[in-house]
Amino acid sequence: MKQLKYILILPFLFIGTIYGQQQIDSLPNIDLAKIARVNQKDSYITFPTDIGNLPPLMFEANVNPNFIIRNRKESNLMAVLTSQIMIRMYNENSYPVKTPSYIPQITFYYLTGDKNPANHYTIFGKFAHHSNGQDGDFYTTQGEINIQNGNFATNFLELGFIKTGFSKTLNATKFFKSSFEIHPRSWMLEELHGQYSGFRWHNAFFAYKLPMKMGHRGSIKADFSLKAETTWLIDNINDWDTFNLKRFNIGLTFYYHPKFLEDIGFFIQLYHGVDYYNINFQNRLDIIRFGIMTELLRF
Repeated sequence: MKQLKYILILPFLFIGTIYGQQQIDSLPNIDLAKIARVNQKDSYITFPTDIGNLPPLMFEANVNPNFIIRNRKESNLMAVLTSQIMIRMYNENSYPVKTPSYIPQITFYYLTGDKNPANHYTIFGKFAHHSNGQDGDFYTTQGEINIQNGNFATNFLELGFIKTGFSKTLNATKFFKSSFEIHPRSWMLEELHGQYSGFRWHNAFFAYKLPMKMGHRGSIKADFSLKAETTWLIDNINDWDTFNLKRFNIGLTFYYHPKFLEDIGFFIQLYHGVDYYNINFQNRLDIIRFGIMTELLRF
């Protein structure tokens, strides 16, 4: 039970430490588009040097272009259309790419609060589809999940908020996000019922360390960023107890942007939890991986 308590309070320890110890001041050039980019998944490609229990990969890639829809730049309401595709190329004969994840989505953001950015809360709602583009039987003739070409499909909603903040002392911009992800039973394949979580609680903390000397003009790229994320799979799956540790996913990503590169940098990520790659959801991952990421957020 002690381990469970630590998991549940992890995101709030981040918030309490940084918000409580540092003075909140005005944010540097934070608008709704930047807040939305924090919430959207980054585009990345990993190196073939994963440490952990993933099958041998040449790379995993997330291609995540974002298209902003809004009336004007100063608008408090905005939509982001995303055609997310995630692929894994396996280090096998002919280097196959098996059952990519297709996750098209549209997210609506509404910025609340007064003129002081430290009081900004952004409310968001997402509608998304997740499938693997296959039409084979979900199970093999042996009764196992068909990870080669078995059909996987679900639709879901995500509702939540993002809190912004800035530490003048640390010269760091901070975001805290909390949301619920809901997969109605009628929106997913019947075979997924009872073994694929349809109700998830996400919490995440993001910190972007800005350069100490930011200059007098032009946009600023963070020197590095830190992302800590937790997910609790709440609904009835696999007959797990409510507080079974298997229900908790934890991720920690450190991103470094060297000065000699324009729009890409290097990241290292630690992840523990269920596999997020479509029909591989019953696998459990404990991995450390490295790669490059196009984190385009500028301040």
